[in-house]
Amino acid sequence: MATDLYAVLGVKKDASDKEVRSAYRRLARKYHPDVNPGDKTAESRFKEVNQAYEVLSDPDKRRKYDKYGDQWEYADQIEEMQRQRAGAGRRSSSNGGGAWESFEIGDLSDLGGVFGQFFRSGRSGPRRGGDIQSPVEVTLEEAYHGTTRTLQLMGNERCATCGGTGEIAGAVCHVCDGSGTVTRPRRLEVKIPAGVANGSKVRIAGEGQPGSGGGKPGDLILVVSVRPHARFERKGDDLYEDVEVPLTTAVLGGEVEVPTVTGKVMLKIPPLTQNGRVFRLAGLGMPRLGKQGKGDLHARVRVRVPAELSQEQRELFDRLRATGV
Repeated sequence: MATDLYAVLGVKKDASDKEVRSAYRRLARKYHPDVNPGDKTAESRFKEVNQAYEVLSDPDKRRKYDKYGDQWEYADQIEEMQRQRAGAGRRSSSNGGGAWESFEIGDLSDLGGVFGQFFRSGRSGPRRGGDIQSPVEVTLEEAYHGTTRTLQLMGNERCATCGGTGEIAGAVCHVCDGSGTVTRPRRLEVKIPAGVANGSKVRIAGEGQPGSGGGKPGDLILVVSVRPHARFERKGDDLYEDVEVPLTTAVLGGEVEVPTVTGKVMLKIPPLTQNGRVFRLAGLGMPRLGKQGKGDLHARVRVRVPAELSQEQRELFDRLRATGV
């Protein structure tokens, strides 16, 4: 049974944005894992509350949910198919007008042939199917290595009852209503190449809407978004991160570990390195989409000052200050 997102937050369907936000904050505090350590039921409720708020706090997602319920994620695809079907219906009606106007009622035994002529006159030659766009979210690591996704899509398929012709024995097919296609859910595994970024579009040929009149199918276009990373900031194919350097290492020189997407490397810190200095590590950034090579990793120094000092350390710093440093 589909989950009612309004019921999850305990608000009415006509609740204001403020009421939705207030309900979310109250429930998030109540079921937060930090408040309920080890409680799997609370953890599950916390996830449900967050998922419900993610949809109902976004005006566009909420509109789609109100209209399509648990199928709201397919709203764009459903509406595009409705537009295409409506357009096909208008073209058939317009092109078929001539057939009706020139028809003179005669022998009723020929009526089936007349219907066949009507629907054939309303159909143009081979037409390529429309493209389908589907959003895909990946992590930075998945964008680095490339990944796969199994998508749940709502798509048009050629009607098996009429073979995609839209008619049976000269009459409108009762299954597809004359469109030649039927809408069904389907699963599709797709590959997302290494190097994708926010807004990247990956075209999967032939996985869009079926064509009509023998035309080729359209394409599936994946619109990629990459989740923000806790450590790395991405600019183009380059990555930026802050690296903590102990005060003594910054002054005297040494080495520190620098995390990368694939592991850790050692970075040599020269003596008297200033806070905020940036070191460029060539080739340790993101893969260049569709090209050879990678971007760079830029490590920004953040000098770590001790949180507390022993008596001996304090005396050493006092002596250092006395020298005028």
